[in-house]
Amino acid sequence: MPSARPGVLFLSACVGEGHTAAAQAVSGVLNQRLPGMRCEVVDSYRYASTVFHRVASNGYIGIVKLLPQLYKFAYDQAERATKISAFKTWLHRYTALNLRQFVTALQPDVVVCTHAFPCGVMAEYKREFADAPPVVGIVTDFVVHPFWIHRNIDRYAVATPAMRQTLIGRGVAPQRVVVTGIPVDPRFAQTSSKRRARQRIGLLPDMTTLLLMGGGLGIGPLENALLAIERLGSRVQTVVIVGKNRSLERRLREVAHALRHRVTVAGFVPNVYDYMCAADILVSKPGGLTSSEALVAGLPMIMLRPLPGQEERNTRYLEERGVGIRVERSRDLTKVIAGLLAAPQMTERMRRNARNLARPEAAATVAELVLDLAAARTARSSAPA
Repeated sequence: MPSARPGVLFLSACVGEGHTAAAQAVSGVLNQRLPGMRCEVVDSYRYASTVFHRVASNGYIGIVKLLPQLYKFAYDQAERATKISAFKTWLHRYTALNLRQFVTALQPDVVVCTHAFPCGVMAEYKREFADAPPVVGIVTDFVVHPFWIHRNIDRYAVATPAMRQTLIGRGVAPQRVVVTGIPVDPRFAQTSSKRRARQRIGLLPDMTTLLLMGGGLGIGPLENALLAIERLGSRVQTVVIVGKNRSLERRLREVAHALRHRVTVAGFVPNVYDYMCAADILVSKPGGLTSSEALVAGLPMIMLRPLPGQEERNTRYLEERGVGIRVERSRDLTKVIAGLLAAPQMTERMRRNARNLARPEAAATVAELVLDLAAARTARSSAPA
């Protein structure tokens, strides 16, 4: 029997920090609503085969950095596929069986998946085990890849109405798809002044501030971007967040010493919301979580050399809505930043567009959805036979 206090298992994936950040955003709201609530955030790849775990976590980084066109080809082929491959079905089932003991011991009332892989695993788990808890899939981009789509997932939380129509068109029941936005930490919506936010993180309070990010894996031409910023005629300060990429952090610190502009290099930081609040412009790869955080923070974006696949599609979505500018080559970055700094009316318009598109309440909306499913399950288990 489930515990009287609801418990939620979040299944993420170790390919960047965004999937985990989405889980933590919803988990944080749930713990605020019900202090002491049982929430576990787990890397689902831990329960796949050892070889697949290594390929998924390490191979992904290598492919997207060194062979982006190969990644694009694989992504496009998978997007056009009309059915799941036999290997993927086997891998989902294999991982579901491995998860069985853990799920049985934890007895979650709801399982929340923030990546397509565990969503497929839980679809197999529900087919295999009659006592499976309800499952929620949180799609963490502005497009939905077919790998997410399974007809027996209880709820999907998606960013846009167009994504909802895509899922319905692929056979998912309309009542199972909810437009929530992508869940981010509510602190990205803070109303602190830029001056105060800069002081909190040790920056000069009255200087134009650029925020340069490479995601949790530190991917992207960050060194070349710093050199492009160095060519600006304007006086600016730059913060570079490289995530968990220690070698890149060391290299950029060395580069920063030789620059005339003020540069702060940071590794993984838990308070990205303070950095976004402090910044005037964000230069970043357009991952779904980073982009959603920037929207909530009302931060104009320069999307630098997006990766093929979901980032390419995120870029198109954001560019069409006037919240970001795409830059393919680092050497073009100087001109684009200079243009934005010289046109405050343009950056203000981008801020307004970002706030209009933002869903700061997304984590709370998903949390309510999870609690509703948990309550319904408890009610069913308590009903007389």
